[in-house]
Amino acid sequence: MEETYKDRTSLVKGAKDIAKEVKRQAVKKVNKAVDKAQDGYTQRSYSRFQDEEDDDDYYVQGGHYSVEANDDEGSSEATEGHDEDDEIYEGEYQGIPNMGQGKDGMVALGQPMHDEYKDRHELETERRADEEELAQQYELIIQECGHGRFQWALFFVLGMALMADGVEVFVVGFVLPSAETDMCIPNSGSGWLGSIVYLGMMVGAFFWGGLADKVGRRQSLLICMSVNGFFAFLSSFVQGYGFFLFCRLFSGFGIGGAVPTVFSYFSEVLAREKRGEHLSWLCMFWMIGGIYASAMAWAIIPHYGWSFSMGSAYQFHSWRVFVIVCALPCVSSVVALTFMPESPRFLLEIGKHDEAWMILKQIHDTNMRARGQPEKVFTVNRIKTPKQIDELIEIESDTGTWYRRCFVRIRTELYGIWLTFMRCFNYPVKDNTIKLTIVWFTLSFGYYGLSVWFPDVIKHLQSDEYASRVKLFRNEEVSNFVFNFTLENQIHSSGEYINDRFVMMKFKSVTFEDSLFKNCVFEDITSLNTYFRNCTFVNTTFYNTDLEQYKFVDSDFINCTFFHIRTGCQISFDDDYSAYWIYFVNFLGTLAVLPGNIVSALLMDRIGRLTMLGGSMVLSGISCFFLWFGTSESMMIGMLCLYNGLTISAWNSLDVITVELYPTDRRATGFGFLNALCKAAAVLGNLIFGSLVGITKAIPILLASTVLVCGGLVGLRLPDTRTQVLM
Repeated sequence: MEETYKDRTSLVKGAKDIAKEVKRQAVKKVNKAVDKAQDGYTQRSYSRFQDEEDDDDYYVQGGHYSVEANDDEGSSEATEGHDEDDEIYEGEYQGIPNMGQGKDGMVALGQPMHDEYKDRHELETERRADEEELAQQYELIIQECGHGRFQWALFFVLGMALMADGVEVFVVGFVLPSAETDMCIPNSGSGWLGSIVYLGMMVGAFFWGGLADKVGRRQSLLICMSVNGFFAFLSSFVQGYGFFLFCRLFSGFGIGGAVPTVFSYFSEVLAREKRGEHLSWLCMFWMIGGIYASAMAWAIIPHYGWSFSMGSAYQFHSWRVFVIVCALPCVSSVVALTFMPESPRFLLEIGKHDEAWMILKQIHDTNMRARGQPEKVFTVNRIKTPKQIDELIEIESDTGTWYRRCFVRIRTELYGIWLTFMRCFNYPVKDNTIKLTIVWFTLSFGYYGLSVWFPDVIKHLQSDEYASRVKLFRNEEVSNFVFNFTLENQIHSSGEYINDRFVMMKFKSVTFEDSLFKNCVFEDITSLNTYFRNCTFVNTTFYNTDLEQYKFVDSDFINCTFFHIRTGCQISFDDDYSAYWIYFVNFLGTLAVLPGNIVSALLMDRIGRLTMLGGSMVLSGISCFFLWFGTSESMMIGMLCLYNGLTISAWNSLDVITVELYPTDRRATGFGFLNALCKAAAVLGNLIFGSLVGITKAIPILLASTVLVCGGLVGLRLPDTRTQVLM
């Protein structure tokens, strides 16, 4: 028995030398992925032995191995039926190795050294080599699958998710005035709604992007879109402002993962020559989302009659209907995503060869049937999978409580996302990450800053024009008169009103100053931006009005009575031209990016991503100087359309470059980080540019043009990815 074991040991030593030689020469690679989760300690080994002179049997005794030789075929029963050239066998010998056997017992004939005896640097080097080989092979496979029905179906499904992101950005600005009025929000808290949504999107982009690299693109997108749809729908019914902010925060958190996950997902099923063009076409759905939100706001919100109430505690106004309608693209994308498969490139990255192969075959067969070639066979048999570097985590499954296990699992996933994020700053993507950070920040700061500044300037011009048409009435004396018509944009100073009746009428932007009201009646009054300053009321009756205490500034009441005073905020868009105008301006500004989208899609693969990115940002910066001549509403709208049309090409090319510069295991994480930075820059731009409205034009113009030109020049320093396969 000892002699037998010595022969066995010497044979294993020889196998180790042969395995090293095979690895150095790279004659044959291991192409079969093993994806088995085992609870206890499992030793995998691949071996094949041929020994025509040895007919003895070896049995496992005290930690020894048992191998039954076969005289007729020269192979074990576990390998019976395999070809002579096949060198991959699983389960040839099993059992716990002898402690004294050392490394020799861990190596089988024709196989490399076991991963247990390699340091992490060596394992990562092998994984990078495998990933490079996979990148070349995967590009050939996608080309064989072709571009057809499957890609177009996925295009529209992911487009709905991207459309939902565009809707979320616009819905805040459209809902904000109505929601603030409906919920009686003071001016001190009015800015929270816009900021809280961007905060949620910023955190969500980073979290869902990292999760997409851990659990998969489809799974992450399904969860984040479901979160967005649920809280967006819920926000339309809540009454309190605090709960409304909470719902919009989580709605933004959910939709934040749409952009990084969608582009990572779609890029991994596109061939190199199709990638730039079709990712640019996909960007059009963001524009469609903006147009959809503008059109729905224009059609729904001003119709105050589209509302109902349940007592005095529950009010459902038209803007809430608009919020529900805006959640429809998100719901549609969630339903459609359930019928789509996971990204095969992601599955290969985590070692799931068989699942990836089945999905690639599905892509191939779907496209071939659509072309009328159902007989064409998918010829790929094996696909390279990168070496898997396992991380062992103790979760306390036996002794820990369920909430403890959940906490450890969540902490582990978050830590894994953080580690993946930190790898975005490792070689060889560190320089690219830094350059992309500068480009994303400058483009977002300039674009969102001016996008907020344009409408505010237009509203400021409207306000100045409206104020210039105000009518002044001084020292008027009116007695025994019935006012039953609308008073608008008027200032009444030092007047006397004796025995007058104000019945069934509206006050809109009316101010009474230093006036006397004696023996008057105010009945069924609706007011908007109306105030009584330093006025005196004597023997006056107020019945069924919305003239609350805050509308009387430094006024005196002598023997006056109030009946059925309507409290709370009143929404009214009757004859409100400005509401329609705001939606129309945003509609035109969003529609203006259509030519830029078409041009960028057609030229992305022809002139290159870098030329498109740098040229678009530089031209956008130069176009800012035309704002000096924007002295009217129509001219400012024209400048807005020009600016949006130029910047959209930069956004499209930046999206394409970002997904192409990051490897698969960090693609969504890197994109998510940059998208989160984009939202932070947007908030900063809104604050800075918004504070300069009505003060000066010089600072916004110089600031926007400077950051855009500098960002464009940095973008030209990025590597050209037009001819590269997806890393």
